[in-house]
Amino acid sequence: MLGVDRRAVQNFDWVLSGLTLALVAIGIGNLISAAHGSDEVLLSPEVRRQLASLGVGCLALLVTVSIDYRHLERFAILIYLATVALVASTLIFAPVTRGSQSWLVFGSLSVQPAEFAKIGLVLAMARFLHRNPPEEVRDLRALLVPFLIVAVPVLLIILQRDKGVALLTLLIGSTYLPFLYIPFRIWAATFAAGLAGLPALWFYALEPYQRGRILDFVDPSRDPLASGYQAIQSRIAVGAGGVTGSGYMEGTQTQLNFLPTRHTDFAFSVLAEEWGFLGGSLVLALFLALLLWGLYIARNSKDSFGAFIAVGVVGTLFWPAVINVAMVLGLAPVIGVPLPFLSYGGSALVVAMIGVGLLLNVSMRRYVF
Repeated sequence: MLGVDRRAVQNFDWVLSGLTLALVAIGIGNLISAAHGSDEVLLSPEVRRQLASLGVGCLALLVTVSIDYRHLERFAILIYLATVALVASTLIFAPVTRGSQSWLVFGSLSVQPAEFAKIGLVLAMARFLHRNPPEEVRDLRALLVPFLIVAVPVLLIILQRDKGVALLTLLIGSTYLPFLYIPFRIWAATFAAGLAGLPALWFYALEPYQRGRILDFVDPSRDPLASGYQAIQSRIAVGAGGVTGSGYMEGTQTQLNFLPTRHTDFAFSVLAEEWGFLGGSLVLALFLALLLWGLYIARNSKDSFGAFIAVGVVGTLFWPAVINVAMVLGLAPVIGVPLPFLSYGGSALVVAMIGVGLLLNVSMRRYVF
């Protein structure tokens, strides 16, 4: 099972590797600036931890590439159940941090299991759709299994009281919906039920601070010094960058600590302030190229299992990127979703590298059959 066929090595995907390397390098450089302070050395503790996570992520990528993805089909359910069990364990063992139980803490090491559940979800969905071709999934009974595959981790993450990540996981699962031949009447009924449930969601499912974030999105000026502060400062940082930016480590919003959580949720704000519209556009272009290349890999896969893995990985990168950038620009409420490769966070970086490893795996073995 382990070991890479020589024919696969000959088909190494340099495009995917180059795009990933560019985003990772930009992310590390941006983090150095975001976590830098006048009384700190160049490599802050956050940067050193991110570099360590990058090392773990590269190792995980190599292991992922070395296992023929076709063998993963046999273990997809086991991997899914293991990641779900890891998420469930947080409800027992994880400390409450900022109102949620999302992190398992082992000394100085913290792990967010919900990130790894994305990979389990993608493999389980790919296995199901490989064994049950989408054209055969036409009614609600046939949707029961994929519904449960997505619903179980989403429910557990909701119990963690981390509704932002729960929404993100649900969206990742929805990446597969366009491939299902679902009658229009089912879509219409689902949409109507969703609209009818919005009042109950608002009053009973959302916490007061979450309702506040949505209201701040509609009108950031309602509480500019508290709940609306992050969104306002982010817009100021992005606007201050102009076309070419204020220069590396020269952004006032970042270096003078006006921008909160600048190395996590608002890493793109730092980049936009320092490198301007041109720098921000370059990063978005790299993301777009990476996502389109992932879809190209899916299209050229020699089996549906590989194709659905690639589609799922694209979803795990697409949705957080879209939500985070929209959040930074004031086009979406602040829900605490990191930007892949750029935001500080070891678990998210390791999972992103595993996702790239799966894409490389499918791409390199498209001729090895």
